[in-house]
Amino acid sequence: MKFLLFPPPGASLQQAFRVEPDNITVLEGAAAVLQCMVDNPSGVVQWVKDGLLLGPDRSIPGFPRYSMTGDPSKGEHHLRIVGSRLADDASYECQAGRSEDSPGIVSRTALLSVLVPPKLPIMKEYEADSTVTWVAGVEYSVTCSASDAKPAAEISFNKGGSPLPEVSLQVNSGSNEKLSSTEAVLRVTPQSSDNGKRLVCAATNEAVSAPLVAGVTMNILFPPEPPTIEGHTRPEIKAGETLKLSCISRRGNPLATLQWLKNGDVVSTSWETDDTGRASRSLLTLSIKPEDNGAQLCCEAVNQVSPLPLPAGLTLRSLFPPTPPVLPTEVSILGSSNTPENKQISLSCSTAPSNPPVQLRWWLGWRGLHHQEESFVNFNDPVPLWVPQFPLLLNNRDCPIPSPAQPREGRGLIQVVMTSYPPQKLWIEAPPPNSQFRAGTKVRLTCFASGGNPAPRLVWIKVAASVTKGWLQQDTKSLREGTQVASGKIVSKELILSSSPSDNRATYRCNASNDAKSPALTAQLPPIDVKITTTAKEVRRGQALTLTCTTGSSNPFATLAWFKDAEKLKGVDLGRKPAEFGGLSTSGKVTLVVSSSDNGRRVTCQAHSSILAETVNTFHKLNVLCRSPAGGGGCLESGALGPRERGGGPAGGAGPQGSRGEPLSVWLAEGSPRHHLREGASLCIWNVSRADAGPYRARCQNPEGQNETLLHLDVHYAPSIRSLGDPVSVDLGATAELVCVADANPAPAGMFQWTWLGMEERSLQQLELEIPVARRAQAGLYECRVDNGVPPPARGSARLIVRFKPELEKGVGLGKVAVPGDRSSPASLQCRAQGVPSVQFSWAKNGAALPPDNPRYTEHTWHEGAWHSSTLTIANVSAVHDYATFTCRASNALGTDTLDIQLLSTSRPDPPTGLKIVSVTHNSAGLEWIPGFDGGLPQRFRIRYRWPGAPSALYVDVFPAQTPAFTLTGLSPATPYSVGVSAHNALGESAQGPSITITTAG
Repeated sequence: MKFLLFPPPGASLQQAFRVEPDNITVLEGAAAVLQCMVDNPSGVVQWVKDGLLLGPDRSIPGFPRYSMTGDPSKGEHHLRIVGSRLADDASYECQAGRSEDSPGIVSRTALLSVLVPPKLPIMKEYEADSTVTWVAGVEYSVTCSASDAKPAAEISFNKGGSPLPEVSLQVNSGSNEKLSSTEAVLRVTPQSSDNGKRLVCAATNEAVSAPLVAGVTMNILFPPEPPTIEGHTRPEIKAGETLKLSCISRRGNPLATLQWLKNGDVVSTSWETDDTGRASRSLLTLSIKPEDNGAQLCCEAVNQVSPLPLPAGLTLRSLFPPTPPVLPTEVSILGSSNTPENKQISLSCSTAPSNPPVQLRWWLGWRGLHHQEESFVNFNDPVPLWVPQFPLLLNNRDCPIPSPAQPREGRGLIQVVMTSYPPQKLWIEAPPPNSQFRAGTKVRLTCFASGGNPAPRLVWIKVAASVTKGWLQQDTKSLREGTQVASGKIVSKELILSSSPSDNRATYRCNASNDAKSPALTAQLPPIDVKITTTAKEVRRGQALTLTCTTGSSNPFATLAWFKDAEKLKGVDLGRKPAEFGGLSTSGKVTLVVSSSDNGRRVTCQAHSSILAETVNTFHKLNVLCRSPAGGGGCLESGALGPRERGGGPAGGAGPQGSRGEPLSVWLAEGSPRHHLREGASLCIWNVSRADAGPYRARCQNPEGQNETLLHLDVHYAPSIRSLGDPVSVDLGATAELVCVADANPAPAGMFQWTWLGMEERSLQQLELEIPVARRAQAGLYECRVDNGVPPPARGSARLIVRFKPELEKGVGLGKVAVPGDRSSPASLQCRAQGVPSVQFSWAKNGAALPPDNPRYTEHTWHEGAWHSSTLTIANVSAVHDYATFTCRASNALGTDTLDIQLLSTSRPDPPTGLKIVSVTHNSAGLEWIPGFDGGLPQRFRIRYRWPGAPSALYVDVFPAQTPAFTLTGLSPATPYSVGVSAHNALGESAQGPSITITTAG
């Protein structure tokens, strides 16, 4: 069973909220909708933002991004905000005004939170997307900030995509009180593996879908790996052999420079770099001599961050007999080279003298022959000689080919031919003409001959170009490489070349009974070597030094570049000229004025082949002789000792060195056991403190003379505040000075910063904070922050006290208090005053001081900062005895102020005053006024308005009831109105206050 309830006849439905707004969060720039639905609306519906009435107009004038949406007939009054901004971040209420049928209603408060993304992060020390150069193993500090975000941004760092922990974050206020700025500090120690990686700072909050990033690319300097030596495959090497060694140093940034030393003497300063493989390589070719036995070979690698050169060494072991060895220099076969078929032939093989004796074998083709007869023949030389003989029976099926005898030591060749006729055809298989080969490339040439009897002997001949005394000449020589092979009536000889610089423009020819030429070869080769020469045997500080760099033959020609360590020098191109193997030699020079700081530095000449993308280097180590002029200077540079922070490790610098490489001697006065002289005459100070700062005198000498110099040790330490006056008191209008004294090193300009820690923080960068005319608003706590760049900064605070005489709070309604005089109610009289120093209160009644022992009078005093308050409570108020004028007196050392308060019976309120217009549209007007004395009871306000021709005035009750502001709506455009406001309480209505005239917009 269902019952339907209907209001009684004549009853009206009360307006009520069907949907009230809820808290919502939106991104900056997005649209926000606060919902409000009212059932049975009878009053004016409007929205309130942070206490400000927005008006009943659905387009909400004055707020172009605001509007009320929905169907009003259905009670829908949603607030829509487009393009949300930080100014929209506030509290909102939906209210329906009072009507004849229903009281006004106010919804619950809804908060609109606008999320603001952070600005693009900024790295304080480095420019975004730049390349920073760091040294591996050294700690660096990176500061990243993301400002003006809501909520505060979260900042993280990653290196090469891997997150970095231990980031210190600090959140500060932003440019607006609702915004926050985040600063993150990362301390990072880069490693060599970080070279080329990106260090990225990422900022994010709830307002962004992807982090905002800023980053830098790290160029990490680190020493190369120790070099390795390749090519020394046998522990022992025979005298007379050629040893080719390769020194390779990998990694390092920059790549290492290499040099070879033999028994401590530099024998080669040429090297080449491979940027792709990240390696430096230096080749050394030695012709081994008996005196090389036991020699120490060393390859050194160094770059600009290497503390010392990195060595790799080996000891040569040269094999030689007690007397110089005698090897066979010639092997020959004696006998007829032509014989009839089926005839016996005798051949003899003889060698040049050798020690020890060599062993010989005979070969017929590739078939070894046995039954050899061997005998010794002694010559006047006591070295024995082997002379084996062997008879051969030949027919047309056994055609012998060269007979090798100990091919590693010597070789004898003979051809036996039955009948003689020339070869029928001769040809060469070779790469196509105009082919180009890089140096080191394998090239295969094959010579073929058909027919002929005896079988033709094939010989390869090389015709190469060379330059002698500026003239281009051709050198011709026969080649012994390759093996001749017979197949039926065709013989062939294959020549496999490993192209070298001498093959450039060379011609290879194969000779049998006629000649055939191979196509000319073109070889591309980098410079064979690079040499630096100078005519100056000695150079002293301030003198000019000219170095000349000349490359070996290269094809195409190389370009030269000069460097002094990592500094590029401007050189002079001396041109190119023909060189051996048909290539070109490039020359250039550079002139520089040397200083003592150049001693030991390397000047590098770099020869680069752009087509081959290969570089060959050599360097000249500067040896600057330093004199010892009177008055100082000398070889000892003032940078030998550098600044160190207090509490750090040892302080010291590279030991001073003489210009000839000798260490300088340094004398220091007797000092603490923390002072130590190290090898190389460098001074080390352990656990350095600020007491170690100051001058150090060093005396040095070398073969050029002696000298003295003063080295200054500058110890950096964090600041500490030594003096800061607190508190500082000053009279109103006088000059106030706050002085902050700190001990710090260094002491840069701007290291002091004052901050007023008041309602709105303000910063001033100055040592002394001077306020010429002190005002009350400037009183409060001030912070002195001292930051010289050495963490941590020092902070101290001082309070500024501005003294002034008491000033009692006075105004409409503060001079009256109304309570019933029937002895049933108490009365509370309150006065508030500002004053410094502390204010003392006293009360009087009709000019006479209140008796302190009267139990009906109770006084309570309250103090907070510069504000002071006194409340006088009168118990059981009697109209006969207590309705009077009470005087509150506030006093301190600087003066006195008084306030009269009348204690009255409850009554109608006083009329409001100060009615004014705050806004006008075509159909509304915004009003404000000052409430009068409320008569001791809660009061409400009523608007009276009238336009010309109206039969009577119209009245509107203000809602909320005690609000001293109201927007009058429903007005006609371009119409004048007379408007007034009155107050009323339970005892009646006040008189009408003064009226004002307003005219709505047309």
